Amino acid sequence: MAPAARNPLIVALDVPELAEARAWARRLAGEVGLFKVGLELFTAAGPEAVRAVAADGNADVFLDLKLLDIPATVERASRAARRSGARLLTVHGSGGKAMLEAAVQGAGDDLRVLVVTRLTSLPAAESEIAETARLAREAGCGGVVCSGLEARTARAAVGPERLVVCPGVRPAGADHGDQLRVATPEAALRDGADYLVVGRPVLGAADPIAAARAIARAGVKS
Repeated sequence: MAPAARNPLIVALDVPELAEARAWARRLAGEVGLFKVGLELFTAAGPEAVRAVAADGNADVFLDLKLLDIPATVERASRAARRSGARLLTVHGSGGKAMLEAAVQGAGDDLRVLVVTRLTSLPAAESEIAETARLAREAGCGGVVCSGLEARTARAAVGPERLVVCPGVRPAGADHGDQLRVATPEAALRDGADYLVVGRPVLGAADPIAAARAIARAGVKS
């Protein structure tokens, strides 16, 4: 479970232009634990997105690229991600143990590799999440990404030292959008999540600062 001192909120900057991402980073500076740079923004702006968001938002960056390729390619991509200054990087668990180990090798000591167990837009079995989480631990990865519904299962499999990061988090009563497996912030943190990845419930809120603070406070209550 996340310590009280840690802001558990990762705001997903899933926007098409770097200028928009930088504006959000400046607006939310001091309100989040990390900012997420995902495929859309990274494809548009490349590693500069990581550096700019980190500087403008005064926070570390979670680089959510979900790498999946042969081990040698993933190792080189992981090394490049480390040079960008990102602190967390996602790879797909379906790539197998050799690929995960290669990602860890490329990441070095400054970048934590997180293994995506199953996209939250798809159904999943608890056994599948547990198996992928155990594989992540055996490969030396820094943690896993899973739905808050499986946070307890993932935490049991990876142990207390690795991170459990949960996307698909929605405040009670919020629209689920394209997410199938969702959990509230309080439930995910209670069940073992360290960080919650939230995009639309913050960026689309009438008061994004208040929305971010409400989710961050869930970490204190859990």
